[in-house]
Amino acid sequence: MERVVMQKLLHWKNSKHRKPLILKGVRQVGKTWIIKEFAKRHYENMAYFNFDEHPEYNQFFESTKDVERILQNLMMASGEIIKRDNPENTLIVFDEIQECPKALNTLKYFCENTPHYHVVCAGSLLGIALSKPASFLVGKVDFLEMMPMTFTEFLIANGDGNFAAYMDNIEKIEPMPEAFFNPLYEKLKMYFVTGGMPESVRSWTQDRDVELMQQVLSNILGAYERDFAKHLDPKDFPKISMIWKSIPSQLARENKKFIYKVIKEGARAREYEDALQWLCDANLTYKIYRSTAPGLPISAYGDLSAFKLYMVDVGLLRRLALLAPSAFGEGNRLFVEFKGALSENYVLQALGNQFEALPRYWTVENPRYEVDFLIQRENDILPVEVKPESNVESRSLKKYKEKYGDKVKLRVRFSLNNLRLDDDLLNIPLFMADYADKIIGIALERL
Repeated sequence: MERVVMQKLLHWKNSKHRKPLILKGVRQVGKTWIIKEFAKRHYENMAYFNFDEHPEYNQFFESTKDVERILQNLMMASGEIIKRDNPENTLIVFDEIQECPKALNTLKYFCENTPHYHVVCAGSLLGIALSKPASFLVGKVDFLEMMPMTFTEFLIANGDGNFAAYMDNIEKIEPMPEAFFNPLYEKLKMYFVTGGMPESVRSWTQDRDVELMQQVLSNILGAYERDFAKHLDPKDFPKISMIWKSIPSQLARENKKFIYKVIKEGARAREYEDALQWLCDANLTYKIYRSTAPGLPISAYGDLSAFKLYMVDVGLLRRLALLAPSAFGEGNRLFVEFKGALSENYVLQALGNQFEALPRYWTVENPRYEVDFLIQRENDILPVEVKPESNVESRSLKKYKEKYGDKVKLRVRFSLNNLRLDDDLLNIPLFMADYADKIIGIALERL
């Protein structure tokens, strides 16, 4: 499977400012596969060390910070070879590095004392390990976040690279032919079913086995629950599990603001906020705060008391919600199911891959209006609405424009309608969410 992150890894390899790289991402997102594939394509040799599979490797980091001595011990214990006379031709891989905190600490000395070595680290819960005091890593490592496969990557894996190429080559805003629009609409429904976890995508694109895909997604959800139990104080496990299982219920409400009592009657924020933060640090959930105003930077105007909670992957959300794949064949049901939550989760994933700052959302009460997301694109704050159907009325975008006037250069709506620009309202088909940044740029130039 072709992954966009491969180009980012190659850029890291060729950078003259290269530091040890930490590749973050949730379990089963394909970190180990992409690292091994990267080594196979771009290095003569790979020295691979897995701290979960071989906990005995931890001892080599206990008594010394001498990089050469540590590598000598690792080679003797594992049989791996690191070519010291030609270090740029060997990729050193520390997998599941969160199981060895002392190895994380040693990355500082790789950076300072042996920058000629190419070192990549990966781990499923690195966000948890790095959320603990770790000032020793500041400025000493490069970070790269690996996300689930995008819809574009799904198309390529499914043998539909021609559709991906068509969208990539769009240079002006005009309705696309039905010969492209209708098939892309159908393929997006399938992506909502599989999600972007590579094994789930493979079970459909290579085997066309829906039952296997369902089992794969169930297994991944089960693995996450085992992580809750493995890495938490036993008293915290039930809290995280209840928050996790409540996400479909939270998103099924008309007002998707996270409510603690949906988890459990009488639940209070102070009892559950640590458990919720664990899920966010583990990159399993996105906490999208309400914005008080469209100011710069977007993070400065967050209302920390109000937020919506989304999941890392739309397919996992569908599976956790027990929505059957048969909904694929029922018109646009997948898009509108439980108040369009799948569509919003999908768009959020796509936006997160394109914009540095995490989006916010905006509301006013009495009467209630809600703009699903606010995004910061360079020095512009743009309102984004997700309409999981073709019969659309953008009341909230209209209200937002009335309130903030000239501050609003462009309003963006994702829907099942074709690509078009009406005055300052840009309609992007849902299946083009991966190209939002490019399309928005074209629209702003035209305006």
